[in-house]
Amino acid sequence: MANNAPPRWDRMMQQRLARGEASALGELYDRFASLVHSQAHRMLDDESAADVVTREVFGYVWENPDAYDPKQGSMRSWVARLTHRQSVRRLRSTAAAETYEDVEDGGVRADPADLEERVHRATAAARADYIVASMPAPLRAALELAYIQRRDYRQTAADLGVTEDEARRRLRLGLQLLSTAHTRPLEGSSPPGYGRRL
Repeated sequence: MANNAPPRWDRMMQQRLARGEASALGELYDRFASLVHSQAHRMLDDESAADVVTREVFGYVWENPDAYDPKQGSMRSWVARLTHRQSVRRLRSTAAAETYEDVEDGGVRADPADLEERVHRATAAARADYIVASMPAPLRAALELAYIQRRDYRQTAADLGVTEDEARRRLRLGLQLLSTAHTRPLEGSSPPGYGRRL
């Protein structure tokens, strides 16, 4: 954002949430629930845990609308960061509980490095999903044709009705965006009070 101002919708949504408008929460939920749930499910690989994270994220947003800092990005990005943080917290607490049960049953304590590797893989996968869902439609369409439908750049160009150079450019840009999933993970620190139960 050139002027660091959030989009108008983001500003108005934050104001409505701050006023306690339940309809604002419903609108926010309609817009971002599938993003939150799919990201949580991708990280946790558990439908019921993803449902819980979804409730927790929207509960946090409802209780703390002023925690959104427009200077840090869009509301969509903020909601995605909240989802990531809560999913990581749940992943770690689940692993800790499993380790405790294993030790109680006479097993060995799990290696913390294994947990961190699992968190890193889940984060990269969730970030890749987020990047694909957020990228411009022409880039996403080119990637889907090339990597899901196994078309080469010439076939991709023909299917999209663009030049071969344009198809290569779209594929290159899409892959560059996806490569950031491993190099720039979502933030992992927790917002104040985020662990509260709903």
